Amino acid sequence: MSYLYLKAFHIFFVVSWFAGLFYLPRLYVNLALAKQDAEYQRLLLMARKLYRFMTPLAALALATGLGLWLGFGIGGGWLHAKLTLVLLLVGYHGCCGKLYRDFAAKTNRRSHAWFRVFNELPVLVLLAVVILVVVKPF
Repeated sequence: MSYLYLKAFHIFFVVSWFAGLFYLPRLYVNLALAKQDAEYQRLLLMARKLYRFMTPLAALALATGLGLWLGFGIGGGWLHAKLTLVLLLVGYHGCCGKLYRDFAAKTNRRSHAWFRVFNELPVLVLLAVVILVVVKPF
């Protein structure tokens, strides 16, 4: 596969994964606020389906990124910083799964306000990654 096609697929999978990373914690805000069981169960189903949908997208984003890195010799100090942020995103993704399991078991102890702050973390990481990739400051 040529470099440009691989890069295009990487961008597509990253954007798709981030759509899930942006929306899933917003569902958690609503789950934390849900008062009726029917609403809670509907939101929980949405969260489960979204997490199961975005996990393969994350894997494809990581695989295509790995292909770009190893297959085309992309490197530099900026890449090390980006890879660190990607590892943090993988951890965030895993944390989203843990939070889903807490909601499913009805053991969540976090407030809707906490989830509102948690929801903003991938936005900041995305900004940093885009700056690193485009500007390549080091």
